[in-house]
Amino acid sequence: MTTRRLEAFSDGVIAIIITITVLEMKVPHGDGLRELRPLVPVFLSYVLSFLYVGIYWNNHHHMLHACTVVTPGMLWANLNLLFWLSLLPFATGWAGENHFAAVPTALYGSILLMGSISYYLLQQIVLRAEGKDSLLRKAIGRDWKGKLSIVLYCTALAFSLRVPGFTKAMYVCAALMWLIPDRRITTTLAVRGQGHFQSE
Repeated sequence: MTTRRLEAFSDGVIAIIITITVLEMKVPHGDGLRELRPLVPVFLSYVLSFLYVGIYWNNHHHMLHACTVVTPGMLWANLNLLFWLSLLPFATGWAGENHFAAVPTALYGSILLMGSISYYLLQQIVLRAEGKDSLLRKAIGRDWKGKLSIVLYCTALAFSLRVPGFTKAMYVCAALMWLIPDRRITTTLAVRGQGHFQSE
């Protein structure tokens, strides 16, 4: 199997996840702005989940473009990541419908945590398959964002049942951290003469 096929399958699943997530916003009965007010928490939870899925899709795309082989371990690790991401629509809907109450917020964070751990495991399997001198290893470096994300989710979960507001803020901060452009992989590939990656 090529990395293109693995990426195409993952892209398809992620597209379905986004589609299912947006379907959690039910059409209101009525034609006034007042009817939209109850949908605000659901919409905000959708925006946050959309950001997270987009972040995973973006990083997954970059990682696979720096990859030259596909191993059975990578396939299973990738499925594990997609499994946790596929639970986001349920958690998004539950958290939004209940205005990010304590228990739904904790479940939402648990899925974010497992997704982060799953991505880290997939990345480690890819690095092992690519070898010590791989482009990906040089591009990622110490991967402080990945490790910090896990710490943020664990911290948020520790406060989720007592201070849901703090927990929500931590989820938003983690997402914003990943929105800061990180051109390590594209720069590394360009230096190695694979500039075609920059245009993708």
